[in-house]
Amino acid sequence: MAGFVAIGLFVLAHVAATAIGLPGTVLVIAGGAAFGVIWGTLWSTIGATLGAIAAFYVARCLMRDWVERRFGHHRALQRLNQMVQCHNLSCVLAVRFAPISPFNVVNFWFGLTPISLKPYAIGTFLGIIPGTAAYTWLGASGMKVFHGEGWRELAGALLVLALLSSLPIWLRRSKR
Repeated sequence: MAGFVAIGLFVLAHVAATAIGLPGTVLVIAGGAAFGVIWGTLWSTIGATLGAIAAFYVARCLMRDWVERRFGHHRALQRLNQMVQCHNLSCVLAVRFAPISPFNVVNFWFGLTPISLKPYAIGTFLGIIPGTAAYTWLGASGMKVFHGEGWRELAGALLVLALLSSLPIWLRRSKR
């Protein structure tokens, strides 16, 4: 029973932190240390996605109408809204796969667009798995290093994070 309580509190902490815009990286790393790579990734992904949905709704309910009234006539916003409506899931996935995009800013930003919840939630859940897994692995391997083993795993986790972080640069160069 204590395990379920810990999981519930961990997921709720993720939801709360994400909903109010606090960085969740520390929680993801802690999830790896506490629950291991697989379970830590799952609980962090669920918590971060639920928190992202909460932040999305905060922006949608409190700010979307004002932004639309104030800036809706701008051509750039019109094109952005049109792109999000036409390519909703692929837009969310593209932003979420890049671990350097500011997660909490993106949560609120999507709430200001006309995207519907379903593609936003699915794209967020699927798109954050690679980065979440890498940070969770960092926490799990860091815990092993703390106990005197797992240096190779830690190096592997750091390498994967570096590769994920450089992915947008590689993609940009390959398009040229």
